[in-house]
Amino acid sequence: MTTPTPNRPAGMTGFTIVWIGQLVSLLGTSMTNFALTIWAFEKTGRATDLALIGFFFLVPLLIVSPIAGAIVDRHDRKFMMMVSDLASGVVTIVVLILYATGLLEVWHLYITAAISGTFQTFQWPAYSAAISTMLPKAQYARANGMISLAESGSGIFAPVLAGAILSFWGLNAIFAIDIITFIIAIGSLLVVNIPNPKRTEAGAESQGSIWKESAYGFRYILARPSLLGLQMLFFGANFMSALGNTVFAPMLLSRTGNNELIFGSVQSVAAVGGVVGGLVMSAWGGPKRLVHGVVFGWAFTGLAQAVFGAGQIVPVWLAAGFAMALVGPIINGSNQAIWQAKVAPDVQGRVFAIRRLIAWVSTPLAQLIAGPLADYVMEPAMQEGGTLAGTFGWLVGTGNGAGMGLMMVVSGILASLVALAAFSTNPVRHAEELLPDHEQMAPAGSEEQPTAA
Repeated sequence: MTTPTPNRPAGMTGFTIVWIGQLVSLLGTSMTNFALTIWAFEKTGRATDLALIGFFFLVPLLIVSPIAGAIVDRHDRKFMMMVSDLASGVVTIVVLILYATGLLEVWHLYITAAISGTFQTFQWPAYSAAISTMLPKAQYARANGMISLAESGSGIFAPVLAGAILSFWGLNAIFAIDIITFIIAIGSLLVVNIPNPKRTEAGAESQGSIWKESAYGFRYILARPSLLGLQMLFFGANFMSALGNTVFAPMLLSRTGNNELIFGSVQSVAAVGGVVGGLVMSAWGGPKRLVHGVVFGWAFTGLAQAVFGAGQIVPVWLAAGFAMALVGPIINGSNQAIWQAKVAPDVQGRVFAIRRLIAWVSTPLAQLIAGPLADYVMEPAMQEGGTLAGTFGWLVGTGNGAGMGLMMVVSGILASLVALAAFSTNPVRHAEELLPDHEQMAPAGSEEQPTAA
């Protein structure tokens, strides 16, 4: 690692400053997403439209991921995070202008989601790789727990604040607050020191054209069955859970007559679960065998999703939503700590970008399937007298939202089965023993990796 720049916070202090900036930014983004979800569903009343917004966000993100990972490793990680935050702020300004002039349509959100997804591609690998150079291995899991805590914490206050602001000042005020939060996030990055990684043997091996470096992440993961097995777990479980999670919002809104209070309350309580999980992960650091946190966390959250889908009253949704979110920080924090410990810091941008591509590529497909499946198959089938109502009505009831509830039940159970199947394989079950830590591998040289202009 580099020597910290004089008078600039580094280490855990520097990370905490960046974390606070990202927390504020996440709060603004969550408020905007909450408000736009309600606006879009009230405008169209279709689950497909909400699913397409998520689809158009993810597809560019995944397509650009390989090149983005190589660019992140070539450039300063702090700069790449700032570019991502700036682009997100510009997108919000565009949506604000469209809404304020009365021109905003749902299809506009597809375009802005695609732009946001493209630039968000740089944020996550840069943020993840920065942790590896700012902190020692012993603090990886706790730092990742803090990140999950920020994500969940923003979810607690965002629905409440967004609901109140919508009532008094409308969407324009929410967009304005979101823009301010991006400025705060960029400011927090400006004041800290994020060291560049030292060059390792893996980094030297990966050097070449942008195309060679973009493909390096694939070669790296394919050569390590344990890393590939972990990502195939996420590939399968993300697909299964996304079939249900995509209809989370329209299911609740359909079953409650577009009740914003219930929708916001369920989201907030779920976020509390994520905060509790983040606090636990930050203080605990995860199980001794981190792979247990990944696998059994997935199995638990899948079952909780099934209970959520079967629920027909607010207390069940609150409890199941809390449980689903509770283990999320443990799953992601445990998995992230494994990768940060095993992958050399100077190639983490490339490897982590491909890692996310493998894990998430199944999600857009699930989103494309989930919307039409809900609108044209499951919802009609679960109306009174529908083709599936007699078979599953006892489980999820009938009427509006019942078909989407059944989708959540089935997809949650399948996600749990994917996790348990992955754990039955030796490369996943013994991943931490089979893979050496990057700290145990000799560096290619003592020089720092150069930063591209």
